[in-house]
Amino acid sequence: MPKNSKVTQREHSNEPVTESVADLLAHQEPVDYRHSVLNVAAENWNKQEDGEGGVEDRPAWNSKLQYILAQVGYSVGLGNVWRFPYLCQKNGGGAYLVPYLILLIIIGLPLFFLEVAVGQMIRRGSIGVWNYICPRLGGIGFASCLVCLFVGLYYNVIIGWSIFYFFKSFQYPLPWSECPIIKNGTVAVVEPECEKSSATTYFWYREALDISDNISESGGLNWRMTICLLAAWSIVGLAMIKGIQSSGKVMYFSSLFPYVVLICFLVRGLLLRGAVDGILHMFTPKLDKMLDPLVWREAATQVFFALGLGFGGVIAFSSYNKQDNNCHFDAVLVSFINFFTSILATLVVFAVLGFKANVMNEKCVIENAEKILGYLNHKILSHDLIPPHVNFSHLTAKDYSEMYHVIKTVREDHFQELGLDPCLLEDELNKSVQGTGLAFIAFTEAMTHFPASPFWSVMFFLMLINLGLGSMIGTMAGITTPIIDTFKVRKEALTVGCCIFAFFVGLIFVQRSGNYFVVMFDDYSATLPLTVVVILENIAVAWIYGTKKFTQELSEMLGFQPCRFYFYTWKYISPICMAGLMTASIIQLGLHPPGYSAWIREEAAEKYLYYPPWSMVVLISLIILATLPLPVVFILRQFHLVSDGSNALSVTYKKGRMMKDISNLDDNDETRFILSKVPSEAPSPMPTHRSYLGPGSTSPLEMSTVANGRYSSDYLMATTPESEL
Repeated sequence: MPKNSKVTQREHSNEPVTESVADLLAHQEPVDYRHSVLNVAAENWNKQEDGEGGVEDRPAWNSKLQYILAQVGYSVGLGNVWRFPYLCQKNGGGAYLVPYLILLIIIGLPLFFLEVAVGQMIRRGSIGVWNYICPRLGGIGFASCLVCLFVGLYYNVIIGWSIFYFFKSFQYPLPWSECPIIKNGTVAVVEPECEKSSATTYFWYREALDISDNISESGGLNWRMTICLLAAWSIVGLAMIKGIQSSGKVMYFSSLFPYVVLICFLVRGLLLRGAVDGILHMFTPKLDKMLDPLVWREAATQVFFALGLGFGGVIAFSSYNKQDNNCHFDAVLVSFINFFTSILATLVVFAVLGFKANVMNEKCVIENAEKILGYLNHKILSHDLIPPHVNFSHLTAKDYSEMYHVIKTVREDHFQELGLDPCLLEDELNKSVQGTGLAFIAFTEAMTHFPASPFWSVMFFLMLINLGLGSMIGTMAGITTPIIDTFKVRKEALTVGCCIFAFFVGLIFVQRSGNYFVVMFDDYSATLPLTVVVILENIAVAWIYGTKKFTQELSEMLGFQPCRFYFYTWKYISPICMAGLMTASIIQLGLHPPGYSAWIREEAAEKYLYYPPWSMVVLISLIILATLPLPVVFILRQFHLVSDGSNALSVTYKKGRMMKDISNLDDNDETRFILSKVPSEAPSPMPTHRSYLGPGSTSPLEMSTVANGRYSSDYLMATTPESEL
């Protein structure tokens, strides 16, 4: 508080304080405490033995490293490993990195910094933060919690899948390395479904998921995946049971171990034949792709989800920081660690897939060479078509390609009848695989060709478990922290209750058709609602609370002026870009009817199906339910039908410092607080005022006497934004 303020001048005075509420509250610092004291006699402040007037003991990170690891563990997740490499391959290789990096700087970093800053400044979860910034937009916090719930429900199922594969990896050979043999009487034949597809594909769809042919065929629970889901929720519950005291310690392992595995895989991958082919294929830029608007939209979406914007986890983690923490440095560091992790994961994926492509190409050459030998033996093809230097016992891909083109040229009219494949390495590298297909099919197939394949499989799936756990801890924090702050429930009881509830609801994802529900929730439960949430977050800070005011308070908290770049991105660039992203998402939803890839057992292949009517109802309900708190809270608070959610903030002066938190106040106590030690001593010279409706209005105050001469005061936050919604 400035030295020339009236409160500071009279802090040690016995004169009645007569300044207005606006004067009294003008210089408050946004630090949240449950109780506080006004030290009139300039005594050394001590916490009351009976607990009255004590400062809230809000948990805090044990170290800066623990906080950084928590944010990195939350933002770096499965999408960095199996979504980013796929987008690179699909959208022009190295050329995709240009729009991604540009959008990371103008959208990702500013919005990530905004969430980190408001969490640290106000020291509340998402509900409390947006109630404080703009009560009428307080639905942002509730919407974030709902989206976190939807995402957590299916995200933990992926951890369950990884747990299943992790335990299956402790055997040699790996169970997905070969197709199973079934006996039909005295004859042993290969499983037809596996023979038509591949061993890894068969194991994923039939052994792991035991998947049904479409979303309408429930097929009952998959008991193995049910047990794995229970194990996943048990791990998350144990990691979260003590709040950041337990989850912070878990982050030391769950955040760092994936990097150890990725580096080991990169070194091992670079030593494999064909790894360089994969990396060169990935980084060879297709510059024409940069002109495609779809590439920029997908890059913006990836930036948006890679940093975990809108979920509330970023705000929850930063709310446990000290107020003088340099959150700007944290935001820049975490954003670029996330980016470089994506690059590292992409190098690993394409090194391994380059090796796999070479193996599959060699297999293709051998199979087709055997066909040619058969045609030669049966006089279907002449030996004159075979170049003299070709040796079938040591046939190379180059020799086969030359022989293939000669045969194709000579036998052009009847070439299709021969059924020969070109066996091009480029074709293998161009096979786009994303999501679960990359992790549980393509990558697992590549690892079967590794020496000591069980070891690498164990490491890979342990890495996936840790990547998922780090993101789940952040997602759960986005639910538990705002609820604990707002409703004062015990974190242990809330954590256990959430995990039990989520497990039983999550059973929908471990039935035989559960994978289709995972795809539905992943595609539609978060994308559009989170985009709306982040746009409103940006508007609430930049246009309602006020960018100038926010940057000024941020400067006071950090001790330096943030770059002017953030002012313009918060005010103009980020809202426009996010609005464009939301518009593009809505247009895509309208142009392309929602559907999913179903695994058809008889065909042993994937087939794209549209969602049936009842599934469309579920899909639309997810989007509506996630965004419903936004208009509901706005209407209720606009017409004063409910409390604004921040109508009870306790504040005190202690050596020029103001602290606030939640308590219940009576109206018309402002003047009694200002003019007297006992509420009934003096009449009010203050003008009539309205009840507090948010940061833009004055607040009722109440003061009570404490026996030792300290005065405890409870009042509402009176920070005035530039405008009201």
